[in-house]
Amino acid sequence: MAPSATGDSAPMHIPAMSKASTINASVLHGPRDLRLIEPGIGELQVAIKTTGICGSDVSYYKKFANGDLCACQPLSLGHESSGTVVAIGPHVTGFNVGDRVALEVGIPCGQCGICRQGRYNLCKKMRFRSSAKSFPHFQGTLQDRINHPATWCHKYVWQSTCLIIAQMAKPSLSRLPENVSFDAAALLEPLSVALHAVNRATPTPGSSALVLGAGAVGLLTAAMARQSGCSTVTIADVDQGRVNFAIAKGFATHGYVVPKQLHTSSSCSSLYNSSNSGTSTPCEGVMTPASTISFQSSLDTAKTLAAEMLAEANGSSPLIDDEGDGVDITFECTGKEVCMHTALYATKAGGKVIMVGMGTPIQTLPMSVAHLREIDILGIFRYANTYATGMKLLCARNRPTRGGYALPNLDEMVTHRFKGLDNAKGAFELASRTVDDDGNLVLKVVIEAE
Repeated sequence: MAPSATGDSAPMHIPAMSKASTINASVLHGPRDLRLIEPGIGELQVAIKTTGICGSDVSYYKKFANGDLCACQPLSLGHESSGTVVAIGPHVTGFNVGDRVALEVGIPCGQCGICRQGRYNLCKKMRFRSSAKSFPHFQGTLQDRINHPATWCHKYVWQSTCLIIAQMAKPSLSRLPENVSFDAAALLEPLSVALHAVNRATPTPGSSALVLGAGAVGLLTAAMARQSGCSTVTIADVDQGRVNFAIAKGFATHGYVVPKQLHTSSSCSSLYNSSNSGTSTPCEGVMTPASTISFQSSLDTAKTLAAEMLAEANGSSPLIDDEGDGVDITFECTGKEVCMHTALYATKAGGKVIMVGMGTPIQTLPMSVAHLREIDILGIFRYANTYATGMKLLCARNRPTRGGYALPNLDEMVTHRFKGLDNAKGAFELASRTVDDDGNLVLKVVIEAE
């Protein structure tokens, strides 16, 4: 049986972060003392094999900013990555040169109260690769090699048909078994966002869920909702191809395509743009109903959308004002104001709305809908304590859960691959679209080592 999406081990003490260094440089330390930069104490040097492009990366690429975070210096992008250990720093045990690893790229201080509670994703001193939040910026993984702390690791050893797990500390690096591809390992990062969202939602077996946005995070959130026991998972997006993919590959049980008259951009999923790790902003040029018609009309539109989405899941036309109508949990994976409106109307009394996507920073919401129906609104920010569970899920992918659900093949989410850093510009241009020049679906774009 595959591990439960809510079954991570209890939080434990997190080691303090080590200083990251650039690599592939010759540095003069004294007269005639030239040295190549080696991994420092507690670090591994990793040759990057695959990096997935996230919506936040695209935002930085287009604007040199992501929401309220503006880059103040040159910034290497990329944080969905996997690679191979090529050098081992002092005081590192449990790794060998040649080990295949997945990188968890957010490094907290490990010493503050929130870290000691196990919620290290909320650490004020968190340094996250490819993010401009800290200064100097913590450079991303679109490099040939990086030095990365190895103090948080999970060691996986295959013996016969059993997976033996030796947990050493909370993961910053996890060793990959051979049956997990570098692409799938890179997708552990958005999978962790999905796991964290479902962990916060705590669905019970037989629950119903709605996922707004069918980008990478939305798809994986839908899959984790199903894996955790939700019997009905409906996914909605403006892009027909993404909804079709979600249903065909088993990420969701039902799908809903938002009518085209409610969005204006053909180059991005403008109403339900969710190809992010909870950190991206809306695409440029997006015009939502709230910006063009009255607020009340916007609410009416959201209410209609909610009713149609519920009808798709229920096979009828529910009256969403009636007691008991709606889903137990709505995962809002777009960050759009109109989607939050829809989420509130689509959730039943006593249910939960989980804010996964980060987009519009200031929104006007019909809060009485939540107040009068006791709908809990929960935010998530990145993830914590999820990589071990994500790795176990990937390793056990072909073994269905007790309810008969098996995690879809994450390799199939990668629709386009670019070889080498020289082709990064083309990869970023394509990642901002939902279809390529030939009309094929664009879902996850990765840059692979040459």
